[in-house]
Amino acid sequence: MTDEDRLLPIANVGRLMKQILPSNAKISKEAKQTVQECATEFISFVTCEASEKCHRENRKTVNGDDIWWALSTLGLDNYADAVGRHLHKYREAERERTEHNKGSNDSGNEKETNTRSDVQNQSTKFIRVVEKGSSSSAR
Repeated sequence: MTDEDRLLPIANVGRLMKQILPSNAKISKEAKQTVQECATEFISFVTCEASEKCHRENRKTVNGDDIWWALSTLGLDNYADAVGRHLHKYREAERERTEHNKGSNDSGNEKETNTRSDVQNQSTKFIRVVEKGSSSSAR
């Protein structure tokens, strides 16, 4: 496996960096690559801890609670708190969406489109939550 195969896509990293920085800020290729490597390592570190927990519990799927547990175990409490809040909000939104979909007779394609949109919205919210957690941990 090459470095490029294991790293987060540089375009995605650059896009996230642009969202956080002022609109007139410029980002060097070196800065994008550095953040790409750090973010990839961070995700691998946390995921490995969560995966080991799942392995000990004879489970194959890592879930949000496992990530929350791993962050807490690794002493990343600000991130764990943010992920915990996000999980709670996500589950509430899923519950509401499920209840809403029970009463509607929408077509399957519309539901699929809504689900993709929901996932994108949740991903964006998660990034914001993590950003808030990281900015409060930097204080």
